[in-house]
Amino acid sequence: MDFVFGLPLDAAGNTGVVAFVDRLSKMAHLAAVPDTIDGDGTDSLFLDRVFRQHGLPEAVVSDRDPRFTGKFWTSIFAVLGTRLDMATADHPQTDGQTERVNRVVEDVLRSISVGALCSHSLSLR
Repeated sequence: MDFVFGLPLDAAGNTGVVAFVDRLSKMAHLAAVPDTIDGDGTDSLFLDRVFRQHGLPEAVVSDRDPRFTGKFWTSIFAVLGTRLDMATADHPQTDGQTERVNRVVEDVLRSISVGALCSHSLSLR
């Protein structure tokens, strides 16, 4: 899981996207987010977009973003028996699938929002 920020502001006030990528099926789950999203908002999106469709993951790989290293994530994964694997700093290959999805999503959202009112929140539903 990872974030893409710096997108044009859309009508819902979102400037970013969170990407959850299932490593087995390569399915990407995306959600538009404001740049002020915190760990609570991220965990709600994870439960809604990933857990509800795929169930409990065996392991979750993410970068060392504070939104993913908070007390909620470490405690919930410990209780559920899921590993929370953190990527090594300056080593994006650890979570390469998500990094690739991020590049594609950012390119597509930037191209559809040029010259028009940005609505990437609606495009990601």
